[in-house]
Amino acid sequence: MNVFERVKGDLIFFRGSLRSLRRVAPIVKQPERIFPLVIDELAQRFGDAPALLAARENFSYRALAARTNKYARWALAQSLAKGDVVCLLMPNRPEYLAIWLGVTKVGGIAALINTNLAGPSLAHCIDIVAPKHVIVAAELADAWETARPLLASQPTVWLHGANASAGQRLDEEIETYAGDALADGERRALTIEDRALYIYTSGTTGMPKPANVNHHRVMLASYGFAGVMNTKPTDRMYDCLPMYHSAGGICAIGSLLLAGGAVAIREKFSAREFWNDIVRYDCTLFQYIGELCRYLVNAPHDPDERRHRLRLVCGNGLRPDIWNEFQSRFRIPRVVEFYAATEGNVMLFNLDGKPGAVGRLPRALARRYPVQLIAIDAATQHPLRDARGYCKICNDGEIGEAIGRIGRDPSQPGSRYEGYANAADSEQKILRDVLEPGDAWFRTGDLMRRDKRGYFYFVDRIGDTFRWKGENVSTAEVEDAIGRFPGAAHASAYGVAVPGYDGRAGMAALACATPLDLAAFHAHLVRCLPDYARPLFLRICGEIEVTATFKQKKSDLIVQGFDPALTSDAIFFNDRERGAFVRLDADVRRLILSGEVRL
Repeated sequence: MNVFERVKGDLIFFRGSLRSLRRVAPIVKQPERIFPLVIDELAQRFGDAPALLAARENFSYRALAARTNKYARWALAQSLAKGDVVCLLMPNRPEYLAIWLGVTKVGGIAALINTNLAGPSLAHCIDIVAPKHVIVAAELADAWETARPLLASQPTVWLHGANASAGQRLDEEIETYAGDALADGERRALTIEDRALYIYTSGTTGMPKPANVNHHRVMLASYGFAGVMNTKPTDRMYDCLPMYHSAGGICAIGSLLLAGGAVAIREKFSAREFWNDIVRYDCTLFQYIGELCRYLVNAPHDPDERRHRLRLVCGNGLRPDIWNEFQSRFRIPRVVEFYAATEGNVMLFNLDGKPGAVGRLPRALARRYPVQLIAIDAATQHPLRDARGYCKICNDGEIGEAIGRIGRDPSQPGSRYEGYANAADSEQKILRDVLEPGDAWFRTGDLMRRDKRGYFYFVDRIGDTFRWKGENVSTAEVEDAIGRFPGAAHASAYGVAVPGYDGRAGMAALACATPLDLAAFHAHLVRCLPDYARPLFLRICGEIEVTATFKQKKSDLIVQGFDPALTSDAIFFNDRERGAFVRLDADVRRLILSGEVRL
């Protein structure tokens, strides 16, 4: 990289950073100004201008504010107290945003539930937040029924949709409430310190964990990304990412609404319809995850893929092997890659579009933005410490875990760590006495390396979690589901690399006490696990090797992967087209590796 390119990159970085800082700085100065109230302000300013566009419904700014007020009054009518929880199980649509805005406007907490869940996983996510109410979209009623008998809690259930079965219909109930501005007597005293959402993340072990998201984090994400992308009223964002995650549900939407732009919401990503949607909605931006980009690169050429007027795309997980092809083939002027965690305090941006980097932190800003990479013992996955007991900081080019210092300054709440609904889960993510006695740092669980210019590059996850299809998969959750199948003696779940795919595909080694009924086992996994967490490869073993402390030895299993030539064990492939496990031999493996069989 020559001097001109370095200077240009530095200017882009500092301009973007300053723009973002200017937008987020006023947040702490107006602590009572929370995002639902910002929506009221935007309605006054932008009126009937389009805000949210979708196949099901379109909302102007004024209509969104009115819809939000209806849900706020519904919550008040249910005597929802400050801090009470409402679980929301609904696919992407504008109504989704209106619901959680209304609930949080009067002090409730909205728990945004992964729509892929069913059975024990879904029941767990509901019980762990002890909701007073659960809102279930009609099309997800069957998934809800798989969890209902397993619930320990007893929330009031509201069905939403014309095809809903017998029960309370929220979509009908809501029409009985007024949509005008809330009166003083209807308002609750709230600040940015109050909790707004629970957004679930797999963490590094166990079942999904609800991360605490207060109103400040909602404001920070919305204003921060508005600054990073320099959003304007003329912008339109295409959002096909799940609205139960921060990227699709807060960053992509909040950053556009604040500027007076519009967001086109699609229920699910479709490679076939993607570019048609981009052109039809006249989008200038879209939010991505790496797997979405890879699907587009692998898809046949589309006449609309270069007819758009996109100016920027923003997201995370765009891998180096497809970055340049993705940007050049689709004529993308600018890519802004970022790194963040819903519950964490580490956020990095690659503002100048260096291929492969997840973010950058110039040396001059290192002290004001304390992020470090610390050396990790590959065997124990614990930090390496020096003779004084402090963590060893990685040099440039060395791989280490990314951590962020947890601040105590009330004027800088962005450096705080809000943790999870469960205090024990929160404590597991804190590392203490890192650089000095008594300091505390958030553990991301992600391995990275940093180059001399301050660019960070993602390497892999540590622990037992792997990433697939844009989701974190907990091996403990998979193993627990397999273990509930009759005859399953021992199970070991792990991720294996597959050429041409981001992340790792799920694989499970299973030792059975009796012959395995593959059809029944496949049906069991469909009932118990979301699609992205179901093992794509299954290895039937005589026994699973464990350590002296009964921890599974997964290293050899991971190395051998799904190659039948490396083991005498039977290996099966979860064939999506057949909806069944089929025996994997050399020919099937070849078809998978060549891309002729898609995972």
